[in-house]
Amino acid sequence: MITAKAPGKLYIAGEYAIVEPGSPAIIVGIDQFVTVTIKESKETGSISSEQYQENSLSWHRRGNKIIFDNRDNPFHYILSAIRLTELYAQSTGKQMVNYHVNIDSDLDSTDGKKYGLGSSAAVTVATVRALSLFYNLKLTDDALFKLASMAHLDVQGNGSLGDIAASVYGGWIAYHSFDRDWLRIMRQDTPLVDLLTMSWPMLSIERLEQPHDLELLIGWTGSPASTSIFVDKMALFKGKQKSTYLKFLKDSKKCVTAMIKGFELNDSVTIQKEVTHNRLILQRLAYASQIIIETDALTALCDLSESQYAAAKTSGAGGGDCGIALATSKTNRSELFSDWLNNDIQPLDIKVTLLN
Repeated sequence: MITAKAPGKLYIAGEYAIVEPGSPAIIVGIDQFVTVTIKESKETGSISSEQYQENSLSWHRRGNKIIFDNRDNPFHYILSAIRLTELYAQSTGKQMVNYHVNIDSDLDSTDGKKYGLGSSAAVTVATVRALSLFYNLKLTDDALFKLASMAHLDVQGNGSLGDIAASVYGGWIAYHSFDRDWLRIMRQDTPLVDLLTMSWPMLSIERLEQPHDLELLIGWTGSPASTSIFVDKMALFKGKQKSTYLKFLKDSKKCVTAMIKGFELNDSVTIQKEVTHNRLILQRLAYASQIIIETDALTALCDLSESQYAAAKTSGAGGGDCGIALATSKTNRSELFSDWLNNDIQPLDIKVTLLN
């Protein structure tokens, strides 16, 4: 039996701009995980989840091909990860077998509420990682990122894949997104094994060290949001107001680059300053695009945090889900959490996790 896990993520800075190739973002992997267990089966295979017990899926093989019924199937990311990983495994000469896959996730609440912690990316990464161990593929982290990114893109069709990077590498990372148009073209006639070893244009993943005097605090607004829908809306805005959008990209890149430099210099003051600046940049984008990024609850989270000397902003696409605050020794955490709770904002007991 093989078990592998992958952490969820939270965006610290660079949202929306990160969908453009070469744009930077700062993302963290968190200590809430998706765990995938694989056990060989002599007959049919299956996929099941602790969170979706009523929707288990059985499958069988016709040669090396997996055959399943796709109706009412909640496991698209898992199946995409299986398909691509097995395609790679077959290219290295591995013999396909049946197996049972079980999924367990910490990323949603016990009553099914979604916190926006990147569960689709984490389950994709955990599945690829588990199958890599199962078939003894010896994937590097870079190859794991690329394989999981392609599997995720095949289902979602858009996005920066920064959440995949956070689930692969964990900790604090500076992420520059790759050219997805290049990848789409290359996939038409490039062997998968070659795609995993070649350089991807504009892709950069750098580990960052968290300054000892900064602490990441996370608050959940109780309202879930759909990242893919918000990204689609922003694409429409980009087409209609290109000059405004390009100004946003320039401002975001300058801000996030300065923040990355702050991490490299262990400069908490600069990091906090640029978090506040990034919030302002996103507010301007929201006003221009008429997309509600910072809801009333997220505004309250940020303003209350700033009153306690913690720089704060939305995390991810906004419109709900979580906000983040970077606190210092001046921050009265118990008072801040009390203020959050009084405004229906739930503090989450989540920390940044380091892998390897």
